[in-house]
Amino acid sequence: MPQAFIFDVDGTLVDSVDLHARAWQRTLAEWGHEIEFTAIRNQIGKGGDQLLPVFLPAEEVERHGKKIEAARGDLFKREYMEQVKPFPEVAALFRRLLERGQGIALGSSGKPEELEHYKRLAGIDDLNLLQTTSADASRSKPHPDIFEAALTKLKLPGAAVVAVGDSPYDATAAQKAGITPVGVLCGGFAAAQLTEAGCVTLYQDPAEMLRLIDQPPLMRG
Repeated sequence: MPQAFIFDVDGTLVDSVDLHARAWQRTLAEWGHEIEFTAIRNQIGKGGDQLLPVFLPAEEVERHGKKIEAARGDLFKREYMEQVKPFPEVAALFRRLLERGQGIALGSSGKPEELEHYKRLAGIDDLNLLQTTSADASRSKPHPDIFEAALTKLKLPGAAVVAVGDSPYDATAAQKAGITPVGVLCGGFAAAQLTEAGCVTLYQDPAEMLRLIDQPPLMRG
């Protein structure tokens, strides 16, 4: 049985992927870059440090990347964050895992203030959860830094942990950290994308994970 789980947050515990993509699209347009929504959405799951180089020249990222990220963050908090909704049964799933003696850490590429808001939405802010955010890592997913920071806080090797995420970037980051990746489809990425990235099994959402909690890999790893 896995000793602990590391959960991604955006698209895994809360329904926020489209909203993040819209905020990025609007911000990039304000900086002179008209980019299709779908192209941006396919990059959500990365932090700004990894997303911006996909769309902007390296020189512009170097000169203005931090300002663009800050503008995107301000726009998201101002107009989109209150629209985020939690997926069903997140709190029930977490409580069941904790009752079984399995640890939980949150491993998000998002900002610390966003994570606190999402924990309240999902009803897990009263649980004793370890967490890592963009503040704990120099590079965001698909680099393993965030998951490696979570392993350090869990004080466990990657082989003892399962990572749960909605994007192929979660799966890639998990494998680089030596962690078994599991995928959820509620973030909107295709099943083929997640399996090709290495997910050993897929669930529709946290509610299905709860329903199948006594089956591998949630029970036997």
